[in-house]
Amino acid sequence: MSVNLGPIFEPFAMKSLKLANRVAMAPMTRNFSPGNVPNDDVVAYYKRRAEGGVGLLITEGTTVNHPAANGYENVPFFHGEEALAGWKKVVDAVHEAGGKIFPQLWHVGAVRKEGMEPDPSVPGYAPSGMNKPGRVVCHVMTKEDIQDVIKAFADAAADAKAIGCDGVEVHGAHGYLIDQFFWEGTNQRDDEYGGSMANRERFAIEIIKAIRERVGPDFPVMLRFSQWKMQDFDARLCQTPEELDAFLKPLVDAGVDIFHASTRRFWEPEFEGSSLNLAGWVKKLTGVPTMSVGSVGLTEDFISGTFASKQEAVSQSGIDELVERMNNDEFDLIAVGRALLQDPEWLTKVKEGRTGEFKPFAKASLGELY
Repeated sequence: MSVNLGPIFEPFAMKSLKLANRVAMAPMTRNFSPGNVPNDDVVAYYKRRAEGGVGLLITEGTTVNHPAANGYENVPFFHGEEALAGWKKVVDAVHEAGGKIFPQLWHVGAVRKEGMEPDPSVPGYAPSGMNKPGRVVCHVMTKEDIQDVIKAFADAAADAKAIGCDGVEVHGAHGYLIDQFFWEGTNQRDDEYGGSMANRERFAIEIIKAIRERVGPDFPVMLRFSQWKMQDFDARLCQTPEELDAFLKPLVDAGVDIFHASTRRFWEPEFEGSSLNLAGWVKKLTGVPTMSVGSVGLTEDFISGTFASKQEAVSQSGIDELVERMNNDEFDLIAVGRALLQDPEWLTKVKEGRTGEFKPFAKASLGELY
């Protein structure tokens, strides 16, 4: 390598969390939990990444205890005796291998389609019944529904602490339920949960406060959020740093310890006039630790073929730029997804300078759990 890798492999500590390095495995839906229970194959999958030196494992999305939370087959639940026992095995295996682990707590909202587990008759739930702006496709949430979901997130966080998890990540990104409240396009409510941004983020704030009440002050709570949505890659919650600041501060006050700022490519600037990415702006505005993410370790061919349209030319900035940004203290942690899905030893190879041994990501890897 042409630059010092020091920032990547420095320890990180906040509250009760102590990480051996600054690298996390990004949450990636895998659909390998039959009956919605993580099995021994899932245990081995996470343990391999911890054995490969990854400091923090963020699990695939795990659904909270609400009948409309799940939207995909064979996704693991984070509720019920059997599922929690499966996750306890995962947690113990990761700890044995020297890693730390957060479950990602998830409700898909309007993305859910009828016919999905656990009750095929249950429709999607959403703030205004919309999956995309202007298109009502499912149940419009009542205030009672909102309180039920808030409790489900808090219960899941308490269960995570009880089985030995090192913190939790709340999934507030990518056009799922919490993000459907954030996004003006899908939140057309006329009560205290709709209208201004302050109202649209009230649902998330109440979730974070409810979690904090259940887990105490020292248990780390991370929030993942994004500008883009899977329904609209060009969507934006905040058009300016000033709008982003107003969005973030109430979430910090509610109890968010770490922001996981989800972007599709970590090297792209968030606002004109600055090279800072979204995580960089979050840290600058709040001073709260941030995690960046976005195509780390992927080849140009994979990015262009998977994330870009034919009109987009994309180049991979690579490990050198990642280290430079971390040297500049733009963000504290970096999440790596598909590179680690493909190769559990990816981080070890980075550390040892064995870049020639990287295994390029192949889409076929999504169809297996290794």
